[in-house]
Amino acid sequence: MPNFRAAARRSLVVPLSAALALATGMGTWYALDGGPLTGPGGAAPAAGSGPGVAAVARSLHLPWPAEGQTSVEVEGIGGLGTRGEQRPVPIASVTKVMTAYVILKDHPMRAGAPGAAITADEQAANESYSSVETTAPVLAGRTYTQRRLLEMMMVPSGNNIARLLARWDAGGEKAFVAKMNEAAAALGMGRTTYTGVSGMETSTRSTSADQLRLARAAMKDPAFREIVATRTVEAPGAGVTFRNTNKLLGRNGVIGLKTGSSTPAGGNLVWAATQEIAGTPRLILGVVLHQRAGTTPAEGSAAAHEASRALITEIRATLPDAVGRGQGT
Repeated sequence: MPNFRAAARRSLVVPLSAALALATGMGTWYALDGGPLTGPGGAAPAAGSGPGVAAVARSLHLPWPAEGQTSVEVEGIGGLGTRGEQRPVPIASVTKVMTAYVILKDHPMRAGAPGAAITADEQAANESYSSVETTAPVLAGRTYTQRRLLEMMMVPSGNNIARLLARWDAGGEKAFVAKMNEAAAALGMGRTTYTGVSGMETSTRSTSADQLRLARAAMKDPAFREIVATRTVEAPGAGVTFRNTNKLLGRNGVIGLKTGSSTPAGGNLVWAATQEIAGTPRLILGVVLHQRAGTTPAEGSAAAHEASRALITEIRATLPDAVGRGQGT
């Protein structure tokens, strides 16, 4: 039986208050109640933005990663660019963003609410004790809140929790994967294929541009935003607290989102950060995929974190001035 306390100590430490970050991260893609605020063509309205602002923003000299693929956009302004060949690659636990998205579409939760009651089955309990994948401990027959299970899936990246939620929602993983692919198609993720709910399967593949579409949609949900901003989560009855695997969380305006790493996938990070631009808090979303693929998961994860940190730092430092120039100020 693995030592879950030791596993928790090995998790990455994440500082600062998620609540404050969330308060400044609402922006104009969604209202405070989570309802979308969209302009013509589904674009978020942005005072003072337009083709000139977007062009100036895209002209920024950003520190794009030299490998893999990356996509970045800012609410109300638009895309800052995509780098790297947009061919589908394994995405590891970034897969769980879609798992959470489908769960919350099928079983909506209000911000701060516990959600539905879910009883852990024998399979999820037995899979808690794995030496070959990331898991979070649950006890067979014990009832957990939907929110707590989503936290245990997204914060320490529990694969067994992802499979438990899929069985609860759809009666089986195969049926749930079909829902994931339907959701991807509805979002226009034309280069994405899901074959599992956790990311263990290297046949689950996507691109940075497709995952950016998903991140944009998922971050409209207040419950999702709270969950991905959670710094720590306790596994009830197990006596262990896990820290978020996203070590950028709480720094440089970062309020989420999801890590994923494996030897075939390399290091992957979908991130969300906030920055005030022209007097309005804006949400910045980015996806960094396939960093140091073929090396160890730890090396890939470190590379994805560093590439993301460099992008976030530069965007937050230079974008406000660039937008000001675009507005002629």
